[in-house]
Amino acid sequence: MEFRTEVNISPSENRISYDSQILFMGSCFAENIGSKMKELHFRVDLNPFGINYNPSSLSRNLWALLSGKQYTKKDLHKANEKWFSFDHHSQFSAGDPGTCLEQINERIRFSRDRLLQTNFLLLTWGTAWVYVLKESATVVSNCHKLPANRFSRHLLTVNQVVDTYTKLFAGLRSELPELKVILTVSPVRHWKDGPVMNTVSKSTLLLAAHRLTEMFSYCEYFPAYEIAMDDLRDYRFYGSDLLHPNQQMTAYIWEKFSAAYFDDPTVKLMAEIGKLSAARNHRPFDPESAQYLQFCKKQVEKVDQLMKEHPGLDLKELLAFFNEPLKKY
Repeated sequence: MEFRTEVNISPSENRISYDSQILFMGSCFAENIGSKMKELHFRVDLNPFGINYNPSSLSRNLWALLSGKQYTKKDLHKANEKWFSFDHHSQFSAGDPGTCLEQINERIRFSRDRLLQTNFLLLTWGTAWVYVLKESATVVSNCHKLPANRFSRHLLTVNQVVDTYTKLFAGLRSELPELKVILTVSPVRHWKDGPVMNTVSKSTLLLAAHRLTEMFSYCEYFPAYEIAMDDLRDYRFYGSDLLHPNQQMTAYIWEKFSAAYFDDPTVKLMAEIGKLSAARNHRPFDPESAQYLQFCKKQVEKVDQLMKEHPGLDLKELLAFFNEPLKKY
């Protein structure tokens, strides 16, 4: 007997490897999967503007990244003793405009260089609801805790999302003709909208994603939302707020993503790097003992060997970590 409806995902023709450059942008799912891949030392750039939930702001961010936009003081606002950009998460805010701009523009320069090497763009949409700053009629990425009366709020339509991304994809592909796009919808439920409007919002995103995958052969959809809603379908896979996926759900979705996008050699290499990352997190009883130094030496040898076997692999951070205790001797 079967007691659950498992979401079966066919392996993608577009496989991600350690030679791939991947840009993750969007809401929490992008953060979760992107962070996991960074831990495994894939070439990942993750949310250069910070977490972003709606497709309109996400498109605006990508256009800024594509053009290499450099923000000026005119792009900033001040409230609650902080300078900030409505295009960015509060992690970029600062007590003075110079620091704020330096953080924003330095990250854009870094991510713009990465973008030009990008093979895969993974976008996660969280909600079709957008907030519009009344004074400029601009959709914002983050309201930065400003008074609600400064914003209007409305629901994007399917056509608006599709039109926005049709133009965006054309711009991206003109610079990156081999770029592959993976769309996902976040399984996080936006309950403040109520159950009905949360469903309407998610449905808008799902329909837009479906239309885009039908229109563009280089665009595909990964069913993270469906895995949560139709496969796991149980509160034990959510956090204490009953809205956000917990570690078990995230791990299960990661397994599904891995099976869809990684081939056997990549999975094998991931396992080896995973062991090295676990060794890095090991806390020795005595960091100056001969036993621990020998342990570090063995890890250095393993890292060196992997980098020789895979020239494109960047394990310099691991190498530096294991070499540090050996410098004293």
